[in-house]
Amino acid sequence: MNPVLELSGITKRFGDIEVLRDVQLRLYPGEIHALMGQNGAGKSTLIKVLTGVFPASAGEIRLGGELVRPDSPIAAQRLGISTVYQEVNLCPNLSVAENMFAGRYPKRGLRIDWKAVHAQARELLARIGLSIDVTRLLSSYPVAVQQMVAIGRALGVEARVLILDEPTSSLDDDEVRKLFTVLRKLRDEGLAIVFVTHFMNQVYAVSDRITVLRNGGWVGEWPVAELPAPALIAAMLGRELAAAQARTVPTQVTEAGAVPLLRAEGLGQAAQLQPIDLQVRAGEVVGLAGLLGAGRTELARLLFGLEMPDRGTLSIDGNAVRFASPSDAIAAGLALCPEERKTDGIVAELSVRENIALALQARMGVGKFLSHAEQTRLAERFVAQLGIKTASVETPIGLLSGGNQQKAVIARWLATAPRLLILDEPTRGIDVAAKQEIMEQILQLAEAGMAVVFISSEISEVVRVAHRIVVLRDRRKVGELPAGSTEDDVYEMIAAAV
Repeated sequence: MNPVLELSGITKRFGDIEVLRDVQLRLYPGEIHALMGQNGAGKSTLIKVLTGVFPASAGEIRLGGELVRPDSPIAAQRLGISTVYQEVNLCPNLSVAENMFAGRYPKRGLRIDWKAVHAQARELLARIGLSIDVTRLLSSYPVAVQQMVAIGRALGVEARVLILDEPTSSLDDDEVRKLFTVLRKLRDEGLAIVFVTHFMNQVYAVSDRITVLRNGGWVGEWPVAELPAPALIAAMLGRELAAAQARTVPTQVTEAGAVPLLRAEGLGQAAQLQPIDLQVRAGEVVGLAGLLGAGRTELARLLFGLEMPDRGTLSIDGNAVRFASPSDAIAAGLALCPEERKTDGIVAELSVRENIALALQARMGVGKFLSHAEQTRLAERFVAQLGIKTASVETPIGLLSGGNQQKAVIARWLATAPRLLILDEPTRGIDVAAKQEIMEQILQLAEAGMAVVFISSEISEVVRVAHRIVVLRDRRKVGELPAGSTEDDVYEMIAAAV
């Protein structure tokens, strides 16, 4: 059988930066082909090249054996290449049928033929096993149904290739199963499907073949049966699972106390996080380890009151609590340094002084204020304590390096004297020296008695600082590992859970 779609030698440069390098992909009729790789591997860029968002700097795209060069998403759709993105890119204020045919309504003369619009919309949705009122607003249906409508719209352009970019990210397990039933049906009808996901169990549940990208380059292509989970992880990471090697463990491991500072039992949220048990004790660094999409940030947000759990319980010092907002968590002695430093962490236009004082000022409540002198003393103390490199505490924080911005965000929460500090990707996007300093400071905080939940996509960092490692995969806890465990131990636990 000849491939319906074949990419060869695809290279993409932005100026001097090469984000794709000699990538290839073969897609056959009647198959579900998983495109795998870690964050930054080049998956999204490859999809954008394929769908005409970006022109390729080099390489060829052949569709049905013919050379094609789509120069826009509309051009790609006309060729039969349709894409459904992670975030449903439809209009919630329009009806289901209007969404499915917007821009290409059937007409009778100069008027839209609404009878035909509704009939054809029902036919397309029936093809994927969905029977709903197509005249109702899209917003009146849950996300899972909206995702199906997006697929139905994609099929309406006589698609030969369907690209699904993280289609299950907002679906619960039952909705995922229903989606996979639809995908298998479309595959059996001869449609070629590219499936992008971070959930390994879903790859093995529905895919026929796998292509792996790493750092913008092509690693290889395998039938699913010939690439077991440990080998897939090795291909994505660029390393083999080696024998455990000796390493330095955290200098102090706190003895287990009778009552944990924080205890979560069956804590979860539908479509976001399966029920999880977690304990954190004073003076302990608990690492959350897992691949992208494992549920680490979702757990942090539930613990800090940014999201409301719909199951399970949370207790502080053995007393049940329910945080209605982050302010409740702060009052209970929790602090969170968020994953997205630039959007959720710093206020770039404000000074280092103002950024460090923000959380403490907020905790003091309405009507109480830190004076300028108090803010200055506070900021100068933490600038010295954490080694924040800045000309002055009055320097706009946006002018600092990424590592110093991150230290300032940590300083903001340390100023509130928290009992438990949640650090979500505190070393992302900063240089090696700054990473080293931050990890040393985390251990010092634990030695002083603070409890720390440490989240990092770099497993080497987690095993280095954690007294105990909680391993997550596909938004559920799959096990725990003690201090002294290695990266290989973590990867093997992730792979064994598939």
